[in-house]
Amino acid sequence: MAKMQYAATGRRKSSVARVRLLPGTGKITINKKDLEEYFPTDIVKREAKRPFEVAGCEGKYDVIATIHGGGFTGQAGALRHGISRALCVADKEAFRAPLKAAGFLTRDPRMKERKKYGLKKARRASQFSKR
Repeated sequence: MAKMQYAATGRRKSSVARVRLLPGTGKITINKKDLEEYFPTDIVKREAKRPFEVAGCEGKYDVIATIHGGGFTGQAGALRHGISRALCVADKEAFRAPLKAAGFLTRDPRMKERKKYGLKKARRASQFSKR
């Protein structure tokens, strides 16, 4: 019999994380690399592990994730969102309330604003000159 595994998708900005949760020892693998190897800073690594702290299940699940798009901060946010959703699939009664209270189940709607014609960026106009 195969082990139970729980899958979920997390998103933030332009990053998408496909997350699989397996019962295990707390090992996090992202794009076939270890968490410590994949993310450059400690703050971002801590952000990815936060759902386990909030739910109180550190070291109970292994994470296998595939992330693409965006920068490392957006990817960490997508991973956090995906792990939170997968934990809810695993045990809705135990984990949903604390994760919802921490705001981890809400998809962050903030996206990059599109560039407008006649401007250099989304809002940045060219420098004004009287002459």
